[in-house]
Amino acid sequence: MTQPIARDPIYRRRRFEQEIIELCVRWYVTYRLSYRDLVALMAERGVAVSHTTVLRWGDPFRAGV
Repeated sequence: MTQPIARDPIYRRRRFEQEIIELCVRWYVTYRLSYRDLVALMAERGVAVSHTTVLRWGDPFRAGV
C-alpha cells in the first residue's frame, strides 16, 4: 500500500506541486505580472495551468510569500 506524501497542510489536495504554486505567486507579487502572463511563462516550462487557477492561488498563498 502506498503512503501519502507528507505535505504542508496548505498544499493538500492541490493538483500542482508546491514549487509551481510558490513560483507563480512569487512572480505575481514581485513583478506584477498578469495571470495570463504567468500562464504563458508556465507553458514555456511545460506546465499547463489556466489563469483562473493562478487567480485562485493568489489569496491563500500570497500571505506566505
